[in-house]
Amino acid sequence: MTLVKARQLLETQVSFGGGYNRQGARLILAEVAREHGQEAADRLIRELRLEEVFGIASATALGRRARD
Repeated sequence: MTLVKARQLLETQVSFGGGYNRQGARLILAEVAREHGQEAADRLIRELRLEEVFGIASATALGRRARD
């Protein structure tokens, strides 16, 4: 999945809100982290304010090290 496509999908999840959409956002972020690295996922979390919307914190905020 490209980062552009991931951003579009995440924006859709944010527009709906709710618990099911939170889970969908987490799955999208997991795929982004797997394909592009945790730093890319963290950047999307910050850009789309997913911590405020869904309570999804970046790995950096949690004190985790990004995968190589």
